[in-house]
Amino acid sequence: MWATSAVAVSIVLAAATVVGIASTVPSPAATVPVGTPTHQYAPGERLPHLAVPHVRPLTPHRTWRSAQVLRPVVARRRPGGRVAARLPARTPEHTANIVLLTKTAMHRGRLWARVRLPVLPNGTQGWVPRTALGGYTFVDTHLVVGLHRRRMTLFRAGRAIFRAPVGIGAPGTPTPRGQFYIRDRLRGYASAFYGPIAFGTSARSAVLTEWPAGGFIGIHGTNHPHLIPGRPSHGCVRMRNRDLVRLARLMPVGTPVTIR
Repeated sequence: MWATSAVAVSIVLAAATVVGIASTVPSPAATVPVGTPTHQYAPGERLPHLAVPHVRPLTPHRTWRSAQVLRPVVARRRPGGRVAARLPARTPEHTANIVLLTKTAMHRGRLWARVRLPVLPNGTQGWVPRTALGGYTFVDTHLVVGLHRRRMTLFRAGRAIFRAPVGIGAPGTPTPRGQFYIRDRLRGYASAFYGPIAFGTSARSAVLTEWPAGGFIGIHGTNHPHLIPGRPSHGCVRMRNRDLVRLARLMPVGTPVTIR
């Protein structure tokens, strides 16, 4: 019995010795420098090729950023400079105040955002601390209103997805030209004059400044569709109700607006 045990112990020790010696010998793969092919190709053998996936070019259209004003803030002509306007947290329609960003920059260790301002003169921009604004909302839509042809076109990713005739301002109360954006969307008007939906823009009338809230330009429906296309308004852009409903499905708040 003791002899049998001694033989078993000897076998175990011998096996452990062999394993220990084998573990100290580096494997062939461990001696090959990183990046060196481990397969030796025979002369004339076809080499594998790298399959490169299809590369899509960058889209040529612009993506726009908008953000909510979190608290009343002063917009300045340059970061830390003179006052250009004051931005409340709510619009005159009691909706969240949205601004369209056109640029960001650091100034003395603080991030600032340049935004389009809903003030006169139209086209004014100002700088606000980025901390006064909420998170970004991105859109790739762009609304273009042509005053000469009295027609609007909505683009998405640079492609026209909607067209419709419009009514614009009369000669004494013209629709202003320039670069603006959609601030809010409203429903539930008691009067059929505005149609089922109205979009508020950042554009202001230069002649009806005494109007409530300062004469903001809207895009809304009408109860006189026979006047479209034409010049029946005080500066707002009017649409046939059925066209407006279609537009509302396609155009989010924050969409830039070009009136030309």
